[in-house]
Amino acid sequence: MEAGTGGAPVADILPGDPRSPTLHQILSRRSRGSMSTASVNAADTSVRQQTTDDDGTVDSICLPAVHFVLAFHDLTYSVKRSRRSLYRNRGVEASDTAGMGVPHGEGGRMNTLLDGISGEAREGEIMAMLGASGAGKSTLIDALANRIQPGSLRGAVTLNGDALDSRLLRVISAYVMQDDLLYPMLTVTETLMYSAEFRLPRSLSASKKRSRVEALIDQLGLRAAANTIIGDEGRRGVSGGERRRVSIGIDIIHDPIILFLDEPTSGLDSTSAFMVVKVLQRIARSGSVVVMSIHQPSYRILGLLDRLLLLSRGRTVYYGPPAALPRFLSEFMGEPIPEGANPAEFALDHIRELEGSQAGTEELVKFNKSWQEKPLSAASTGPLGGKPSLSLKEAVGLSIARGKLVSGAVATSAAAATTREREVATYANPWWVEVRVLMRRGFTNTRRTPELFLWRLGAVLMTAFILATLFWRLDETQKGADERLSFFIIGISTMFFTSADALPVFVRDRDIFLRETAHNAYRRSSYTLSNAIVCFPSIVLLSLAFAAITFFAVGLAGGGEGFIFFVLIVLACFWAGSGFVTFLSGVIPHVILGYTVAVALLASFMRFSGFYITRDHIPDYWIWFHYISLIKYPYEAVMQNEFGADPGKCFMRGAQMFEGTPLAELPMEYIRANFNTTSCITTGADILTKQAVDQLGKWGCLCATLAWGFLFRVFFYLTLVVGSNNKRS
Repeated sequence: MEAGTGGAPVADILPGDPRSPTLHQILSRRSRGSMSTASVNAADTSVRQQTTDDDGTVDSICLPAVHFVLAFHDLTYSVKRSRRSLYRNRGVEASDTAGMGVPHGEGGRMNTLLDGISGEAREGEIMAMLGASGAGKSTLIDALANRIQPGSLRGAVTLNGDALDSRLLRVISAYVMQDDLLYPMLTVTETLMYSAEFRLPRSLSASKKRSRVEALIDQLGLRAAANTIIGDEGRRGVSGGERRRVSIGIDIIHDPIILFLDEPTSGLDSTSAFMVVKVLQRIARSGSVVVMSIHQPSYRILGLLDRLLLLSRGRTVYYGPPAALPRFLSEFMGEPIPEGANPAEFALDHIRELEGSQAGTEELVKFNKSWQEKPLSAASTGPLGGKPSLSLKEAVGLSIARGKLVSGAVATSAAAATTREREVATYANPWWVEVRVLMRRGFTNTRRTPELFLWRLGAVLMTAFILATLFWRLDETQKGADERLSFFIIGISTMFFTSADALPVFVRDRDIFLRETAHNAYRRSSYTLSNAIVCFPSIVLLSLAFAAITFFAVGLAGGGEGFIFFVLIVLACFWAGSGFVTFLSGVIPHVILGYTVAVALLASFMRFSGFYITRDHIPDYWIWFHYISLIKYPYEAVMQNEFGADPGKCFMRGAQMFEGTPLAELPMEYIRANFNTTSCITTGADILTKQAVDQLGKWGCLCATLAWGFLFRVFFYLTLVVGSNNKRS
């Protein structure tokens, strides 16, 4: 029988019990005996683990118990002024600086968001940061989670006495944002399963990943909502409390050592908030360090917390266990707090009164420092004792050996556990696995929101129908040739403008992408590739629909070969257009502003395409814009497909050259030149020459259009690399 973290048999632990099994125990129960924990001696500082080798021999390994202590000392963080970044959680939010009581950054003056804050959080405990809006809670969470640019933050953050490497912290920790960033059309089980496929290594079988998800659903109390979609404003789904627990679940799927949460109870009723914190207590008791910020906890929630850190304008006004808070306040005020009052609410109200006074909270800050020096009140006292017995490298290696940390863990044999030769990879899976999972999730979301594609298909069909009836069966005259050029420029421009509906896709998913890549769920290159693949089937259908309706109705030349090329060039237009707007969505995170920029640029591309003014008449100082015009290349390609298929085909014969002029009204005998009905004045080759289409062939233009689509997706990838570091400046 296996043992739980607290020494109780795993088989006797029910879902929801504070002694919930760790990920290693869950997987071990379902792994047919390939690796199991034999016994845990809670009174000793060691864990004996049995592993079965491929040859059937059993190795017994005595592993020390792993204790983690996250300590922070004298953290100080100042900024010149509060400004909101284009990317969530990168810049300084307004709530962080509200009420700081210091001048805003004008003329080099600074806002101090954190001022010499120290403390520690321990494995098996919940440390909660309390304070009014603007106290610095979210800033401190970001500082501990390494979400502040190096050099901006002063002080030290250590784990088991060693400085935390940014790459290692991404793997061993999880960060739950204040907002619930979830795909609304996925069910609870699907959401957690996709997270498991991202964060758990490929070496784990699908059944083990499914077992982890099922166990986590029970641990989070989500069994009744397992097959319910997340939902949004337009679709009914899970409740707010269930949504918050799902948000926590996707970040703890790999059983992280450290869990950071930014106000996980925000926006929830008291019962839902209590259930969320109860889940966090189970996670902490299973062997994690839980650090959270909370605005105003209820009395029941206060009883679940192990350490409190009260902040006021970036300074510590209390640090210690919740049980000692009433005594702390009583000694400071010289009288006991009112009977039956919530100590946390009373403390926050009193701090707010002090902040409104002339002296502020200076005396309370000094009193807290003297309070920390008292032996009975020292905040360092805890169930785990003082300094951890293992270094960070040893502790992480042994956590991997125990199975606590699965994400990115690499081990070749049981002997590696004894020598601590375990590695932590940056990503849990190779890139092709990430692409496959992202594609499957993308296609699932697309399939469950068919209205988005149907609206786009409807717009393309309506445009194709209008153009087909407007340019019905064009004749082979000069007027017909001119109308063909008009059809080409309108049709191609419409394809690019229609592609603008891809703009909201990444704008909508940006925050989810930032959350998932913040802790290396997948590579940015994998996301870029999967994004391009997911959009491709829809643009193929749109291209076939547009070409099938317009090509034969307008009477374009080239027969079957010409039709195939026309389909390809329409597809290339949609490909380049979607790549262009996808790149814009990575640069401009606002839908309305993005649409404005996209329409303005596409209109400029159309003006310089060569239709309104040919290349040989464009001024030299604007010729560069002609060559970067996305519309230039497909426009020239369809012209060559139409007029170059049969260069000798005549589009003007005899007196047709006078049509539309006063000479057309005169009898032929008054015209001195001998024009008859058989003499050809203008051929298809002449039209191409007149339009200055003589640099690239039609296949070269097709390749250039496709290349633009690939290039813009490379640019999109670069925007993801540059713009998604999730760190404050």
